[in-house]
Amino acid sequence: MAGLIKREDIDLVRERADLKEIVDGYVTLRTAGVGSYKGLCPFHDERSPSFHIRPSVGTYHCFGCGESGDVISFVMKMEHTSFSETVERLAAQTNVELHYEDGGTGPDKDQVGRRQRLLEAHKIADEFFQAGLKGPEAAVGQEFLRERGFTAEHAAHFGVGFAPKGWDGLLKHLRGKGFRDDELKLTGLFSEGQRGIYDRFRGRLTWPIRDMTGSTIGFGARKLFEDDPGPKYLNTPETQLYRKSQVLYGIDLAKRQIAKKRQLVVVEGYTDVMAAHLSGVDTAVATCGTAFGADHIKIARRLISDDGTGGEVVFTFDGDAAGQKAALRAFEEDHRFLAKTYVAVEPSGMDPCDLRQQQGPEAVVALIESRRPLFEFAIQTGMKNFDLNTVEGRAGALRHAAPIVAGIRDSVLRPGYERELAGWLGMDPSMVHRAVQDALRADPALGRHGPPTHRPSSGQSGEGPGRPDPARGGGPDRGMTGGSGPSAEEPSRSPATPFRPDLRDPAARMEKEALEVVLQQPTMLSAEQWQSFYAAQFKVPAYAAVHSGVMAAGRAGATPAHWVEQVREEVPAELASLVSELAVTALPARTDEDLVRYCRDIMNRLFELQITHQKAELMGRLQRMGPSGDPEEFASLNRQLVELEVTRRSLRARD
Repeated sequence: MAGLIKREDIDLVRERADLKEIVDGYVTLRTAGVGSYKGLCPFHDERSPSFHIRPSVGTYHCFGCGESGDVISFVMKMEHTSFSETVERLAAQTNVELHYEDGGTGPDKDQVGRRQRLLEAHKIADEFFQAGLKGPEAAVGQEFLRERGFTAEHAAHFGVGFAPKGWDGLLKHLRGKGFRDDELKLTGLFSEGQRGIYDRFRGRLTWPIRDMTGSTIGFGARKLFEDDPGPKYLNTPETQLYRKSQVLYGIDLAKRQIAKKRQLVVVEGYTDVMAAHLSGVDTAVATCGTAFGADHIKIARRLISDDGTGGEVVFTFDGDAAGQKAALRAFEEDHRFLAKTYVAVEPSGMDPCDLRQQQGPEAVVALIESRRPLFEFAIQTGMKNFDLNTVEGRAGALRHAAPIVAGIRDSVLRPGYERELAGWLGMDPSMVHRAVQDALRADPALGRHGPPTHRPSSGQSGEGPGRPDPARGGGPDRGMTGGSGPSAEEPSRSPATPFRPDLRDPAARMEKEALEVVLQQPTMLSAEQWQSFYAAQFKVPAYAAVHSGVMAAGRAGATPAHWVEQVREEVPAELASLVSELAVTALPARTDEDLVRYCRDIMNRLFELQITHQKAELMGRLQRMGPSGDPEEFASLNRQLVELEVTRRSLRARD
């Protein structure tokens, strides 16, 4: 059992993972002030950089699209991995040993070691095959690609390679790299006979099948020579790395565009993926020797953020009987999507590779644009089995189609398709409507299909960790254990607060600048300054909520490494992005000395403003007392005024 990752280990991963180093792998960053960097946002298109990171607090924020978070959320969004997968991956990179709650053990160390060896073997095999495509023995493979309109550059982009015809070319190569036969047997790259193991792929073009992170986990290989007795396409068998029901060819190249466009296009072959991408359909992937099933759907839903607010999945199939059968199999799984599902079938039966070759890349784009709803395709395909010229045939077609129409989740579309079906069958619309209603009554689940919604579980095995004990003391500049996120049992957060204050108001601007300092440079504040900050009264509702979050994070004992993340978790969900924004806004300082001076001046101005408000309140109380007021209270108010003035002058003296 994997168990829940302990909170302190998650915090350690956040602390050790270098946000700048990781973001640098995706974004070209340049300096944007002391300790701050900016670049073009990887989450949306833009011409000028609005994506900022501040490594010292482990936070990023885009001022254009509002995306924000920490190193874990960044990797999750870029690689489309789960929370636990991401933490485990970063832990491996930063040499953090993870511990698990509830007696869980996490990944088996021996298994992790074997997996790393298998990945290394596949990486070397990938390089071996790609190098082989450049040699004279691969001439037939090179010609195969040229005939289909693919250049050497295209082949290199998709990692296409060539497995030599001999029995042990790859075997010798991997043995020479230090791999033992018992390790190689586990890779799926070799077959075994009476004399031992030998190359599984021989005399074939190869395509690397990669996982979401870009690691090669298997291969697909296409037959080239007539004397090859094997099948036309031969894939890696099931291994520890490779599960054909869970892999999609091209996902490593397409994932970002799929997530960005919220569109996934499913084609049938490796060359179809190549043709689609080269034609501009950069959301195309293909299954590997199996139908598009439940595990593939999980991947698709995560990539397109299938939450019912949009997204589409487009299936392309050959126009022959096998293609129609595949489309109907896909329709059987349609209820698992909240996104709209479509099918695109080229009338003459050409696949995207043939279409690009014969009619150009524009034709591939047009094919995808001509998509039609999958349920419509299922209706019309099924109706071909009935003779619509007879009463019996029309009745049978209606019995076939009514449950499909009843299953249309969009209540606006459903009546329209009832009318369409009536036209196709030549029946009275009211009769079709009754048949659809009968289908709904017979199976109430129709019409509301879709993946169940799950409440987040408390603890780390979901998408976030559990909540800390708020009774723990300590401040944000002291080395105490950090807190964590909400649990499922926690009451809902407060409603949205207006969080775009008018910064022309000097008080609003003062509060904003003070929060920027406190979030970005918490260790610069002394204990006395923290006490004054806690006592401050913020007037702008959004900033007051962040101020409360800062106090809660301080009471929870958040360390500087987890400081911003803790504050984000303490504010209403609607303000989490505002916290990230405040945490990365560049402070106007060019040197470390400038930064110290700026932070001191901002906090002193905040405290002086607070003193001014307090003095005004005390003066008002004095005026309201009148000559008959209590002399002791009068004296007390005057003492407080004097103390406040002394404090104000001491702040001025520090400037």
